[in-house]
Amino acid sequence: MSTPPRRRQRPDPSSLNENEKEELAERLRERVYVTFAALAVILTLQAHAHGLSAGTAAASLTITAVGTVAAAWLAEFIAHLAAHGGFPDRAKLRTMTGTSWGALLTILVPLLALAAAGRGWLEVTVALRIGVGALVASLVVIAWLGVRRAKLPWPVRILAMGVLAVLAVGVVALKQLAHG
Repeated sequence: MSTPPRRRQRPDPSSLNENEKEELAERLRERVYVTFAALAVILTLQAHAHGLSAGTAAASLTITAVGTVAAAWLAEFIAHLAAHGGFPDRAKLRTMTGTSWGALLTILVPLLALAAAGRGWLEVTVALRIGVGALVASLVVIAWLGVRRAKLPWPVRILAMGVLAVLAVGVVALKQLAHG
C-alpha cells in the first residue's frame, strides 16, 4: 500500500535567503493589489446590484483582476528594463509571471459564489457579500502575516493591525469613488 504524497511544506520566512524573501514579498504584494481592486469592484457592484446578473458581475470582477495583474506584470517588466538595462532572463520571467498570475487566486471564492448565483443556488447580492467577506479575510490574513513576523511588542502589533485596517478602509473608499 502506497502512502499519499505529502503536501509541500511552506518554509518558515525566517529561514529564507534574501531572494526568496523578496519573492514572498512580491507574491503577497500582488495579492494585495488584486484583492483591493476586486474588493472595490464588488462593493461597487453591490451598490448597483438591482438587475445585476451573476455573469455580468463575474465578468466585471475577472476583467478587473486580469487587468490589474497584467498592469502589475508590465510595470515589473518595465522596472526591470530600467533598473538592469536589459530584458529579464528566463528564470526571472518565469518568477514574474508566476507571481503576477498567481494573484488571481484571490478572486476564486468570489467567482465560485457568483457561479453558485448563476446556477440559482444563491442570490447575486448574497454571492457578492460572500465575495466581500472572502476578500476582507484575505487582506486580514496577509496583514497578520506581516505584523506577526515584525519584531515588535504585542501591543504595538495590535496597534499596527488597527492602523492597517483604517488604511485599508481608506484605500477601498478611494477605489469605490473611482468606480462610482
